[in-house]
Amino acid sequence: MRIAIAGTGGLAFWIAFYIQQDTPHQVLLLSRTNQPNYEARDMTVHVVDYNNAESLRFALSGIDIVVSTILGPNQLRLIEAAIRARVRRLIPAEFEGPPRLRPADDPLDRGRHAARHLLQQHRNRIQSMTIICGIFYERFQRGGLNAARIGATSGFSGEGDYIMDINNMTAQVPVYNRNNQYTTICMTSVRDVARLVVRALDLDRWPPELSIYAERMTVYDVVTLVSSLKEEEFQPITWHINQDLLRAELSQAIAAQDIYRQRRTQALMATAEDRYNFRNPNFRQAFPDFQLTPFRDWICRAWDLEDDDDE
Repeated sequence: MRIAIAGTGGLAFWIAFYIQQDTPHQVLLLSRTNQPNYEARDMTVHVVDYNNAESLRFALSGIDIVVSTILGPNQLRLIEAAIRARVRRLIPAEFEGPPRLRPADDPLDRGRHAARHLLQQHRNRIQSMTIICGIFYERFQRGGLNAARIGATSGFSGEGDYIMDINNMTAQVPVYNRNNQYTTICMTSVRDVARLVVRALDLDRWPPELSIYAERMTVYDVVTLVSSLKEEEFQPITWHINQDLLRAELSQAIAAQDIYRQRRTQALMATAEDRYNFRNPNFRQAFPDFQLTPFRDWICRAWDLEDDDDE
């Protein structure tokens, strides 16, 4: 098959890497600019203009599957072009919690709802599958998601932007959800998600959603695990015990026109609303042998920590 990946960030790179390494398929990366680093790795890059429908249609000619890692209007134009080019299948840029858990006016949506709606409208012409994977581990690495070249326009992709700043050992922790229970998040590494996408390309039948997580942990346990491994307490630490405090902080951020603070707070509110918490991932039904990276192992490697449990 011929696979086109829209975008050239970290997730796109790993999907392309595993296609090249593990499959006989041909892979093409769609980019708005030249990408010499990718070309040096023998990856084919096609420069496209997302404002030019003909440019997109030409790039997608003969493509069997499109994997999108782009959001907003560009993704909508990509989907429209894929339909016109008679692409058989498309994976939209979701890669987080289940869409059903998001409100209609989600400030973190970034065009995801519109993309799903467009694909649903044309479900008889193009098959789609949403990848649900929770939070990327890489939010907690040095440099945050930015270091993985993911989510640069989201407003909260830097180091320490989400829950905890491990380098400076500060944290804002939404410990409890609206039901006064411990807030839980599902998490997976970027590379494991990329491997799953590549495995799913060859499925005879795509489920509407393919869900996966390597870890399902309370936010409290995530923070205390990191503190234990580093043998250092987070100082200062804010344990947000209810959503009223988060709403008050968001109101202050809006009044100050502080977009960065708004996005960070909105992400914490989404976490406290359990939007990244789901059960019974269905990836095992298709791939019972699929091995995932435990969070403890990943965080130790990411921060060069010694794990006493390995002794």
